[in-house]
Amino acid sequence: MPQIPEKIHELTVGQLAARSGAAVSALHFYESKGLITSRRTSGNQRRFSRDALRRVAFVRAAQRVGIPLATIREALAELPEERTPTEEDWARLSASWRSELDERIKQLNRLRDHLTDCIGCGCLSLDTCVLSNPDDVFGERLTGSRLLVERRDTAAAPKSASRAPERETECCD
Repeated sequence: MPQIPEKIHELTVGQLAARSGAAVSALHFYESKGLITSRRTSGNQRRFSRDALRRVAFVRAAQRVGIPLATIREALAELPEERTPTEEDWARLSASWRSELDERIKQLNRLRDHLTDCIGCGCLSLDTCVLSNPDDVFGERLTGSRLLVERRDTAAAPKSASRAPERETECCD
């Protein structure tokens, strides 16, 4: 990993990519989403402050545990600008994300446990399928797994931007 002298306070996008392990395109994406910031030189080149290294590490760690980028952006917005997230920041934010992650883990465990209920042919055409029809929302009306868009009777209504609302119904072939 290339070392950057302490006297250099700004990094090019290439230096930031080399040090953080993130692709240049990922850094541009993070910047477009407001996760990191840069300034532009007179030649319109990006320059990132050294704290961007810690912010990128923070973003990547949060992404690895399944935190959405919007939530990460909100968390970083709580920090003072130009300050790297500290261990205390991570502990506080990760504690607030714990319940959300616990709920996702429960959902994934339920999904895994219900995989054996699938008939395995790919069509999922059971009367009640916990994968394509959780809680059997449609099972009382029809059977099958594919949901089709059924338009309400719009023959009497003129065609315009105010179309009749669509609703989902289940049908089988």
